[in-house]
Amino acid sequence: MPVHITDSLSSPEDPNTTPAAAPPAPEPSVFIRVGRFLRRHWLRLLIVSAAVVAPCFWHAHIEAGDVASHTYNAWLAQLIERGRAPGLWLAPQSSNILFDLSLLGLGKVVSLRAAEKIAVAGSVLLFFWSAFALVGAISRRAPWYLVPPLAMFAYGWTFQQGLMNFYLSVGLALLGLALVAGGQGPARFLGVLLVPLMWMAHPLGVVLFVAASAYLILAAELAPWQQLCLLCVTALVPVGVNIYLSERFRVGRKGPLLLRLQFDGSDQLSLFGARYNWIAHLFLALAVVCLLADVLSRRTQRGNSRDQQDLWASYGLPLQFYALCLWSALVLPDAIALPQYNTPLSLLTDRATTVLAVFLCCLLGGLRPRFWHLAGFGGLAVAFFLFLYQDTARLDRMEQQVERYVRLLPPGQRVLATVWPWIGSRILIHHMVDRSCVEQCFSYGNYEPASAQFRVRANPGNKIALADFRFVNAAESGTYVVQPGDLPVFEIYQCKPDLTELCMRELSPGERNGSAGQHPYSF
Repeated sequence: MPVHITDSLSSPEDPNTTPAAAPPAPEPSVFIRVGRFLRRHWLRLLIVSAAVVAPCFWHAHIEAGDVASHTYNAWLAQLIERGRAPGLWLAPQSSNILFDLSLLGLGKVVSLRAAEKIAVAGSVLLFFWSAFALVGAISRRAPWYLVPPLAMFAYGWTFQQGLMNFYLSVGLALLGLALVAGGQGPARFLGVLLVPLMWMAHPLGVVLFVAASAYLILAAELAPWQQLCLLCVTALVPVGVNIYLSERFRVGRKGPLLLRLQFDGSDQLSLFGARYNWIAHLFLALAVVCLLADVLSRRTQRGNSRDQQDLWASYGLPLQFYALCLWSALVLPDAIALPQYNTPLSLLTDRATTVLAVFLCCLLGGLRPRFWHLAGFGGLAVAFFLFLYQDTARLDRMEQQVERYVRLLPPGQRVLATVWPWIGSRILIHHMVDRSCVEQCFSYGNYEPASAQFRVRANPGNKIALADFRFVNAAESGTYVVQPGDLPVFEIYQCKPDLTELCMRELSPGERNGSAGQHPYSF
């Protein structure tokens, strides 16, 4: 049977009837239940939504890795449409484009800076509330006590890297899964209507939705021991996929199996340095304590066999989802070199932990809520967002330096960025130059056209972007040798040991970018 949200999303039972006196009334449709939920909690929903999107507006810029690149390439797309970007063109493609199309469309109504804020805030709300809905659909109650960890994961590694098309695709897949888990009859298949949007965002979202929906539908009709059999059989699928990919394509992995075990979902909270690692470790420890305390309290309650029998109902399905996703992250490659792209589809293990984090919250959704759950997760969220505010403020100040430098240049100049992550950080920050170039200069090392993974493409010999990804990779790693045809070209680089002070210089033929300034591991 499908699982339903029966707490605040369902109608109250009639106190004048009992199971013996009359059969239970049919449960209202998902639309009626959601409508009742919205009417009952509209103020709380608005307050939580405002709090969740606040980090999108607390600085002048949204400091989230590739977001700046998406905004810059939306501007290039505008130039291409106007015939003002010779050597660049828009490729017809059906996937990895949803966020870019959203930016481009909004950018025709408002400025690109405003469009970026709107598109990113909307993506965050979609991801957060889709995850909330999925946890609620599986646990059969609204998981308000899990708002803090869901908010943290909404701003986790995937968001900070700015992988917005993938981020959108996962959000849509989670919403579709929530419809499958919480719907009745034909309503369970409403999530299929979201598949075209998932595909437009990223193919991996479609894979997640199809695989998880199929498993959920099958598991809902099986007894617990049969679900364990299904789990074992399904675990063979990623093994087979790994063999197929390894034999057909060139693949890469994140080291040995023991090293990959650290990607358990909580790693989404490990961002700019060691203090985030402590947040991730404490979150995982608190989650384990919560689960153990809940299980032990149910098992030790004598005379209440219902609590003991309810353990599987509370934890069985989310535990299976988490185990399968963790196993897939361990077994499958981290990078795949597909022939249609000039660069591998990479960081797959890190991306998978986005889903692992949500499934971990689904597991926590089986808890019988206690105040200390909310207090513990809330305390970690306060520390996490305090650290995030401080570090993104530093990045915002760096980007303001970039803006001041590019305004000193005549319009239309080429700029290379040699900007390294801080020591201990997992977040790449070299795209911050891209957004500053909008309406002012060209980010010459822009990776999107040369990668062939996005709509904007570049012909060899153009004066706007490097067309060969080998040169783009060299520029990003500080080893690109300037050619006479690149001139004039300028470099923005970190010139002080703290890596937050930037300088600009003009490059000469034969000179290597990255030869000046500071490298995070050079002192």
